[in-house]
Amino acid sequence: MKVLVTGAKGQLGADLVRRLKAEGIEAACFGSAELDVSDADVVSGAVKKERPGIIINCAAYTKVDLAEKERLRAFAVNAVGAANLARSAKEAGARLIHVSTDFVFDGSSSTPYSETDGTNPLGVYGESKLAGEAEITSELPEHVIVRTSWLYGVTGQNFVKTMLRLASEREALRVVYDQVGTPTWSADLAGVLVDISKAISAGGSPWGAYHYSNEGVASWFDFTVAICEEAAALGASLKCSTIDPIRTHEYPTPARRPAYSVMDKAKIKKTFGVKVPHWRVSLRNMLKELYGGTHA
Repeated sequence: MKVLVTGAKGQLGADLVRRLKAEGIEAACFGSAELDVSDADVVSGAVKKERPGIIINCAAYTKVDLAEKERLRAFAVNAVGAANLARSAKEAGARLIHVSTDFVFDGSSSTPYSETDGTNPLGVYGESKLAGEAEITSELPEHVIVRTSWLYGVTGQNFVKTMLRLASEREALRVVYDQVGTPTWSADLAGVLVDISKAISAGGSPWGAYHYSNEGVASWFDFTVAICEEAAALGASLKCSTIDPIRTHEYPTPARRPAYSVMDKAKIKKTFGVKVPHWRVSLRNMLKELYGGTHA
């Protein structure tokens, strides 16, 4: 099995590359600067040269608020890029694993979203990711789409790193408590993507959409409290002593976000035998890695 990874230098891509190497799986890894998925010729050339059996697309435009102004760029990467990869995979006889998002939902549910629930994105980012899913579904039957949520990792910028920085600079933080979802450590998701790759390589046909996040539920406020508590327990020097919960309307942003985006993971657990850690356990392990330790 040879795997081609796009977005290999991002937070998910970096963890995936490490996991593939640890598993001894041959991989051709391209950062976004090396392989622009929005360029059909570049994508086609890379796939023809590397001849992978599986393509894992970690490349994405993820700037949720900026996407409201940069609609064309968001769609170029998230929709056109997905279509380019699907067409090139089809031409090469390769399979495609694509990472999508909980933002394809509008958050009006009060129970975890399943893969068959109706989609209704609230902003450009979610629209572009949903368009990418549609392009792949129409172009390439042999695909797996994995929707995830609240992704963070050691590499790159994300909510955890932002909160740690702010908590080291400020005595008080104000964080939204009426948006609820599930944090997901990129290293855990990377492991699942490798498991899916192995299943496909072994001759399985697990095509379709799946949901993956860590276990449990949290608001952004809950997540921030846990970040500060876990970091302090590891010896981090934090200035913040107060975290106040606020409503979404008290912290307006250019893009609307789903109030509830918890996802049902029963399908991915059953299909691939995935064991899912609780989000707080994974947060602790990520922080140990961030601060130079090793995770369990």
